[in-house]
Amino acid sequence: MNRTIQMRRRRTEARGQTLVEFALVFPIFFVLLMGMIEFGLVFNALLSINFASRDGSLIAAEAGNAVGSDCVILNKVEQGVGAPASTSRITRVEIYKAGKTGNPIAGKVNTYNRTGTTTCTLPDSTTLSVPYTLSGSAGYADTTRCNIQGGCSGSGGVDTIGVKITYSYTPFTPLGSFIGLGSTTYTLVESNAMRMEPVL
Repeated sequence: MNRTIQMRRRRTEARGQTLVEFALVFPIFFVLLMGMIEFGLVFNALLSINFASRDGSLIAAEAGNAVGSDCVILNKVEQGVGAPASTSRITRVEIYKAGKTGNPIAGKVNTYNRTGTTTCTLPDSTTLSVPYTLSGSAGYADTTRCNIQGGCSGSGGVDTIGVKITYSYTPFTPLGSFIGLGSTTYTLVESNAMRMEPVL
């Protein structure tokens, strides 16, 4: 009888020990799981805006100095961002003339904020509306861009045009609240620049 009681005690102690171990390990497992999910979502958003800026700069290189090319570029950016990333989280798109390093040249930037609507008339007389508004004046007007092989007046050659996207990322999982960060919003920025297709 003594032996039976001892065996029962051991089983009860083992169950209690397993419960305590689970209680200690679960929060760590939960944080790791939420961290992996959040990392995947951040990485997706980063890749999505990177691809959108690349596609936008490719269209910009092909559009050259055509009237309404900014609307075409912004439309391509909108099409390039896919789920779970969202175009509604794009706060700003900059279309700029890039220097040799790919960085914007001062004063040669068109900054579009995601407010209101801009409508452009394209060379084929169709209209295109995009959910962006030009902030200030156009520092890099579409008709002033140089896409001529021999260069334009004082330009020294074909322009390199860039597209920079600013994206506001808010965490999807409760990880921030769980580890005490609250609902912090992070700013992701990606840009790409390409040399314009030259016209001979």
